[in-house]
Amino acid sequence: MIKSSIQLLFKTTTTTNSQSLSSSSTRIILRHYATATPIAAGDTKAKASHFMRLKGSCKSAGIVGLPNIGKSSLFNALTSSQSAAAANFPFCTIDPNIGLVMVPDERLNHISKLLNTKSKVETQLEFVDIAGLVKGASDGEGLGNKFLANIRQVSLIVHLVRCFEDGNITHVHDHIDPIKDIETIETELILADMQSLEKVLTEQKKRPTPEQLLRNQVAQRVIKSLEGGVLARDVEIEEKEWAAFQSLHLLTCKPILYTCNVGEADVATGNKYTEMVKEFSRKQGSQVDPVIVSAKIESEVANLESEEMKKEFLQLYGLTHNGLSKVINGARNLMGLQSYYTASERECRAWTIPVGTKARAAAGVIHSDFEKGFIKADTIAYQDFIDVNGDEKLAKEKGKQRQEGPNYLVQDGDVMFFKFNL
Repeated sequence: MIKSSIQLLFKTTTTTNSQSLSSSSTRIILRHYATATPIAAGDTKAKASHFMRLKGSCKSAGIVGLPNIGKSSLFNALTSSQSAAAANFPFCTIDPNIGLVMVPDERLNHISKLLNTKSKVETQLEFVDIAGLVKGASDGEGLGNKFLANIRQVSLIVHLVRCFEDGNITHVHDHIDPIKDIETIETELILADMQSLEKVLTEQKKRPTPEQLLRNQVAQRVIKSLEGGVLARDVEIEEKEWAAFQSLHLLTCKPILYTCNVGEADVATGNKYTEMVKEFSRKQGSQVDPVIVSAKIESEVANLESEEMKKEFLQLYGLTHNGLSKVINGARNLMGLQSYYTASERECRAWTIPVGTKARAAAGVIHSDFEKGFIKADTIAYQDFIDVNGDEKLAKEKGKQRQEGPNYLVQDGDVMFFKFNL
């Protein structure tokens, strides 16, 4: 695991209580650094991000960034639509746009080809196009309150950062500085969390329950960490504190996938701005490297009719794959999601489950009856399935097909056949 923190230096114009902070009276300087701190297997204490990955809601990914940087164009590309308005002025998006996105899956394609299936069903991930944020959002500036309310509803932040120069497209800071843009948003998220934690701590109960006492203890520790520059996702908690921590609904506990929006000429190689974001992400100890996309190119590709046309278009820019697959799979990785497959000549299908899901619960994703009446799961690892050309009989003969019980931890790529009683 990587230990990452943001050192905050508070400089106020007047004397303030350390637990009463606002962006109007406080200037925050962010300094990022990271050191490696491995967590031993079996430990019940870990960074909150560890529990977020294993126990988080995995609901949806929100596209976040300053106004007018290409969020709606990226959303349209992801959803292969023009449902989100895209225009050259701040706050073009007011209410969030929501769309389900098919997850690109080469393994599913290979399985389907081997079995020559009649139908193929991909798994999906929900994306949300959220209104742009400006400095002072935690105090309600711009669409701040709406932005913060919407971001609380998602499980992961896809932080889109402008890494292109274009005099015809306005920038809220009047110049390109991706690190300043990132820090503007992260500062507002920190301030919003501190404000919400202050409310929790001022809610005094005459006879607090043990759960309320634990929640207050966790809140006190998190706000102290935020004041010291450690984001909520990097705060160490015990497993027994997870429910209390989750109930705080903190913005800075959400994993972030930095996504660099570049011009067409830089999509294959990146540029000086993307290098700045990569270095920033590295110092934070991010689990997934920043993704480079051109929202303009992706939006155009998404609306081409055939896969062949899409391939030819991408080749014009020196690309073999579009950048959207990296955004989608990077988001799934950070959300702690994986896929297993069910396969027959009739249908090949991918199913999404959190990492660490046991076989009985995985069966329940298909139908609750599968979970209730679970007997066993015939299981073949993906590569073994490919090696035997999808032949289950051959897989049995070679000892590649296993019979797993209800407590088996499903592995990413497993091909499974469930047996159950009604």
